[in-house]
Amino acid sequence: MFKDHFSAQAGLYAAARPGYPDALFDWLASQPGERELAWDVGCGSGQCALPLAARFERVVATDPSAAQIARAEGRGNIDYRVEPAELPSLPRGSVDLITVAQALHWFDVEAFYDAAYGVLRQDGVIAVWCYGLSVVQPSVDQVFMRLYRGLLAPYWPPERRHVENAYAELGFPFEPIEAPRFAIEQDMELSQYLDYLRSWSASQAYLREHGSDPVLQIAEPMTAAWGDPAQPRRVRWPLQLKVGRPLPPR
Repeated sequence: MFKDHFSAQAGLYAAARPGYPDALFDWLASQPGERELAWDVGCGSGQCALPLAARFERVVATDPSAAQIARAEGRGNIDYRVEPAELPSLPRGSVDLITVAQALHWFDVEAFYDAAYGVLRQDGVIAVWCYGLSVVQPSVDQVFMRLYRGLLAPYWPPERRHVENAYAELGFPFEPIEAPRFAIEQDMELSQYLDYLRSWSASQAYLREHGSDPVLQIAEPMTAAWGDPAQPRRVRWPLQLKVGRPLPPR
């Protein structure tokens, strides 16, 4: 069953979530045998579909949230589809690259992997990744943890543990490919950073229950730690990747 944690804040999600580094997509595009078709699964508002479209002939980007898809930026070679990861409307053996960015923990993982094996070419590649806690500077990070581990602790869905342990508990039945280390790095003003915190599923769950914005409760100490709100600061999220190819048939 689709657990929809993001449709209600689809606009905020699209505006506030960071983009991924170009170097990641350059490397991913170099791995499969062909660059005809990429399938971006759990695409949200298109953070991965757009850079994939610059590197592949066609991209199919799927998400079960129609609200998220409605916020996605279009390209002539991107086909956005509202459908679950476990039931793709793709021909068998047609996909060169599958990407799953910050979404695998929401899937029925075994059913998705069965679907992935069905649509991947034998020389195709699958890449799943997540990013955990942002890093700015110690004083900012300390206030961040007051929100993340303090106020919002009861509001995180149980699947969040998979992000915290870098997908260590989720299987990956593919022949592994060793990947370089990548990280998201983005310069943000304070207002942008606070909007990122608001885009969390836990922040929205708190808002629904209490009718108040939890981020406002740490806004004052965060401003003191940040300094000039208009002064951009570098925010960094290390990426944790699992990349592989289909195992040979037995």
